[in-house]
Amino acid sequence: MSRIGKAPITIPNGVEVTINGTSVTVKGKKGELHQEIDECVTMTIDENTITFVRKTDSPNDRSKHGLYRSLVQNMITGVSEGFKKEMEVIGVGYRATAVGQQLELALGFSHAIILSVPSDVKIETVTEKGKAPLVTLQSYDKQLLGQVAAKIRSLRKPEPYKGKGIRFLGEEIRRKAGKSASKK
Repeated sequence: MSRIGKAPITIPNGVEVTINGTSVTVKGKKGELHQEIDECVTMTIDENTITFVRKTDSPNDRSKHGLYRSLVQNMITGVSEGFKKEMEVIGVGYRATAVGQQLELALGFSHAIILSVPSDVKIETVTEKGKAPLVTLQSYDKQLLGQVAAKIRSLRKPEPYKGKGIRFLGEEIRRKAGKSASKK
């Protein structure tokens, strides 16, 4: 039995959840999100709790049971509290500046990279002397936020020898010794 799928979701104050056939709409103070749910999982609302029940015990239905419960939970959390990701830009001469919904990155290439960020994602950059530039992304849509953060990280992934690149705040990079460590 799916432990995640069995857990009920409590709807906080100020959040409105509506079910229309196989689609779910969640409205809150931060925004509005929609999600299509497979027919193998049924969703019921009782007062301020949501429960999910699957029709059969097949592996396909069991996997979707926990999936849709997690997606709806993330939607409710997003429209009520929101999500936030912080990224560090580490490297000599690496810079990050945000102008409106565009992020300009200097990552050691011959040209600056300008990335347009969707309007649902708020972007902020902080540059302090002696510290790596910090890029902060905020949104009510967890999937979109993760996708934008992954796109930014893919522009210059952290490399294992010097640790230069774009990484999430607090992310541990496994470092390698390099060629000079093997010679003795």
